[in-house]
Amino acid sequence: MTVDVGIIMGSQSDWPTMREAAAILDELGISYEAKIVSAHRTPDRLWAYGKSAVERGLKVIIAGAGGAAHLPGMMASKTRVPVVGVPIQTRALSGVDSLYSIVQMPKGFPVATMAIGGGANAGLMAAQMLAVNDPALAARVDAWREALSASIAEEPTDE
Repeated sequence: MTVDVGIIMGSQSDWPTMREAAAILDELGISYEAKIVSAHRTPDRLWAYGKSAVERGLKVIIAGAGGAAHLPGMMASKTRVPVVGVPIQTRALSGVDSLYSIVQMPKGFPVATMAIGGGANAGLMAAQMLAVNDPALAARVDAWREALSASIAEEPTDE
């Protein structure tokens, strides 16, 4: 069975943030796989994942990384599948280092970069990318967004 979205992260400690992307994809009925693929500790795994992404049918890759945060950019260098980068919040610099590492890509290797800790928005971005050619998914994304809007109170409460 092919999956539409690959969720990759540099280490197990990134999963709490990346799980938010998975939750959105689950809500919208989008197939995905989640893997630990470290740019520094498992470079052969990164190369194999990037090189096989197209033939395996992946349509979007969500890559989360903290610290040096090379995973999203390195993945973008190994595949033409769109990569959505998620900077993971770090202790040392609160994720600003991760953000800068992901957003500063050279010409030819773009990464759509979310906010620090933006796993949920990465899931939504992937869904919206896929919805361009999938009317049923587009309707689910529209309904999800309408439900979000409807959940926002018009007036503040003292709760």
